[in-house]
Amino acid sequence: MSTQSQPNVIHLNPRDNTCVAREPMSAGDEISVAGQTVTLTEEIRTGHKIAVEPIATGDPIFKYGQVIGAATQPISVGEWVHVHNVATGKLVQEYAKATDIPAPPPAITDRTFMGYRRSNGGVGTRNYIGLISTVNCSASVCKYIADRFNRDELKKYPNIDGVVAFKHGEGCGMEWAGSNHEMLNRVMAGMANHPNIGAYLIIGLGCEQASIGYLVRSHNLVQIDGTDGPAPPLTLTLQDCGGTAKTVEKGLELLAQLMPAANDVQREEVPASEIVLATECGGSDAYSGITANPAVGYASDLLVAAGATSILGETTEIYGAEHLLTRRSTTPEIADKLLARIDWWHHYIGLFNGAMDNNPSQGNKEGGLTTIAEKSLGAVAKGGTTALVDVYEYAEPVTAKGFVVMDTPGFDAMSLTGMVAGGANVIVFTTGRGSCYGCKPTPSIKIASNSSMYQRMEDDMDIDAGKIMSGSTVQEVGQEIFDEILSVASGHKTKSEEHGIGDEEFVPWTVGPIL
Repeated sequence: MSTQSQPNVIHLNPRDNTCVAREPMSAGDEISVAGQTVTLTEEIRTGHKIAVEPIATGDPIFKYGQVIGAATQPISVGEWVHVHNVATGKLVQEYAKATDIPAPPPAITDRTFMGYRRSNGGVGTRNYIGLISTVNCSASVCKYIADRFNRDELKKYPNIDGVVAFKHGEGCGMEWAGSNHEMLNRVMAGMANHPNIGAYLIIGLGCEQASIGYLVRSHNLVQIDGTDGPAPPLTLTLQDCGGTAKTVEKGLELLAQLMPAANDVQREEVPASEIVLATECGGSDAYSGITANPAVGYASDLLVAAGATSILGETTEIYGAEHLLTRRSTTPEIADKLLARIDWWHHYIGLFNGAMDNNPSQGNKEGGLTTIAEKSLGAVAKGGTTALVDVYEYAEPVTAKGFVVMDTPGFDAMSLTGMVAGGANVIVFTTGRGSCYGCKPTPSIKIASNSSMYQRMEDDMDIDAGKIMSGSTVQEVGQEIFDEILSVASGHKTKSEEHGIGDEEFVPWTVGPIL
C-alpha cells in the first residue's frame, strides 16, 4: 500500500475516490488531494472519509484501492462519505487461489528471547498455574482457590507468575461429543497444554456433560513430567470432595504439591522461531488499517522470516478481504479451507436472520469505519505480506510455522481465547478507540492507532503507532513492535499485566444447541 500524506488528509491509493481526514474540518475548508483542490461541503470528523470524485448512486466506493461498498445516493466532491450514503451491498470477489504466492522473506537467524522450555516441546513466555473449570458449576471454587493462593502463598514461589482460574459459563446442557462440547474441550485442553502453564488442576462438579474423564482421554492430557515420566493430571469434583469448602481445601493441598516443580524453572535463550503470535484488533478506527495494523503486519513478516508463527483471527473481520488471502495461499486446498469457513459463517449467521455486514460496531462507525469490507481490508493488514500456510478451526493446536488463519469470531475475548488455546504465547492487540484488554496466561501488547488516544490512555497502551501519521514509517514502528514482542516474551511486563488484567477475559466460544 502506498500512502501519500497531505497536511490534512490521506489519499491511500490512486484508485481511491475517497480520502481520509487527518484532523477535524469544517464546511468551506479546502484540501489538496489527487492533484486538485476540494472544498468541503460539510463538517468532517477525524478519520472519516471525503469524496474526491463525483459518485453516482450504485457506484463503488474505493479505499485502499479496493471496493468497500456502494453509494446509496449521489455523493458530491467534498461530501462526507459514511453510513448515511454508503452500504456494503453484494460483495463480488474473484477468488483466485494460490496465484500470488509470495517468495519467502530473507531469513532472520540472530534474534532470540529468554523463554521457558517445556517438556512437550513448547516454549513459554510466562509461568502460570492453571485451575481449569470443566463447567460453570465449579467456576466459583476455581476462583476461590486462585484467590487464596495468590493472596497467601504465591510469594514463596518467585518463578511463578500467578494462579489463574479458567472459569466460564459453559460445560453442560450440550450434546455429548457435539460441536459445542468438542469446541469447549479444545479450549480446556489448549490451556492445560499451553507453554505458559507450568502446572494445572482440573476441577468439575461431577455430573456435568463436559466430563473430566472425556476431556482427559480425548486429548491425552498429562501433568508436568516428573522423574518417572508423564503423570495423569490432578483432578477434583465438588461432589466427590463433599462440597465447596472441602474442594477448596483439597485444591489448596494439591496446588502445594504442584508448586515446587512448577517453580523449579529458569528462562533460557531460545530462537525467535519459538514465538506463536496472536494478532487482534478491537475498538478499531479509520486509522487502524493505516497505522497500527500495517505496522503489526510488518512485525508479523519479521517473525515469519525468523521462523515463527503469526495467527490472524476474527473470520467475520476477514470477510470482504478474503480474496486477498486466497491469492497468497500456498495451495488451492488452503484457500478452500478459508473459503469454507466464510461459507460456514454465512450459513451460521443466516440461521438467526443476520448478515455478515452487521459490522462494524457502533464504536467503529464513530471512528470512521463504514462497512465490513472497509474494516476487513484494514484488519487483514495485521497478517503482513507472507504466504498463508494453513487455516485452523477454533482453538485447534497451531503447529505450522509461518502466517496462518484461525477461525474465530470478532468478539475480542472469544477470539483471543481461541488463539491462546491454540498455543499463542504473545498477543499484539491494535486499537483506535482504546480497548483495555489483558490476558492470562499470555501477555498482550496494546498498540494505539492514533497518538491522541495513546496520550489519553497511556496507562493502557504499550506502543503509539499514531507516530506514522506524523513522520515515522510503517517499517520503523513495525520494527519497534517486533522488538517489543521479543522483550515481552523475555519477561518485560505489558501495561495490562501491570494492571493485573486477565482473570476475567477467558471466554470460550462454543457453537451448538443448549439443551
